Amino acid sequence: MNSTDTESNDHQRLIERLKRIETLFADAAATAGEKTAAGQARERIRQRLAAFAQVDPPVEYSFALRNPWSHKLFVALLRRYNIRPYRYARQRYTTVMARVPARFVRETLWPEFVELDRTLQSYLTEETNRIIAESLNKDTSDVEVRSGQALPATAMMEAADAFQ
Repeated sequence: MNSTDTESNDHQRLIERLKRIETLFADAAATAGEKTAAGQARERIRQRLAAFAQVDPPVEYSFALRNPWSHKLFVALLRRYNIRPYRYARQRYTTVMARVPARFVRETLWPEFVELDRTLQSYLTEETNRIIAESLNKDTSDVEVRSGQALPATAMMEAADAFQ
């Protein structure tokens, strides 16, 4: 098997893991057969959202996300459930606003996002380490931690945030 086949399999496994996470949050009491149908899972979550909206009116939430990948994932998750994400002028790119019932956020949306984000971040970290090891240097460990006082920096560089 060549590296393209391996990468394709890795991507497919990630997609399947993300779909399984969505299914788990759709209905904890669902049968095993239902859990394999991602479309049914999505519809059950949409129905739950509609039910919550009847007794728990939507409130405006501000979600502060750490990085562009989490931002994209969260926006996609909102849109999947027909929730319109937005942000106000002068808010950071990683801030996402949405009007959502509080119970839906607590019981479904945020726990599902956290699990999806954890899975995606793990995959991205593994892939980043693999690519760096293959193309730049096999040592992908963290930097050395030195004891003592840090000297004043004579020059400082920050990575520009290309996603804003």
